This record gives sequence, structure tokens and C-alpha cells, in this order.
Amino acid sequence: MVMSENLFWLSEVQMERLRPYLPDKVRGVARVDDRRVISGIVHGEA
Repeated sequence: MVMSENLFWLSEVQMERLRPYLPDKVRGVARVDDRRVISGIVHGEA
């Protein structure tokens, strides 16, 4: 199944609500885009 690249992105409002729960310091491996990771978890296929 092919879907639009933007289909899974969370809105800025949704990200602002989640931001206090996300780590804000980089340790070890460089962090990837939080929006991409969370969207993949929320909307990902098993």
C-alpha cells in the first residue's frame, strides 16, 4: 500500500502537546525527527 509522505505527520498542535514528554538532551546516537518517529508509531502497520 503506497500512501502520501505527509499522510502520517502529526500537526504542530499535536506535537506541542507531546513536546514536554520528549527528551531534550542528545546523548549517544544523534536523534531523528520526533514527529516522524511518533507518527510512525501511531499510524504504523504491524
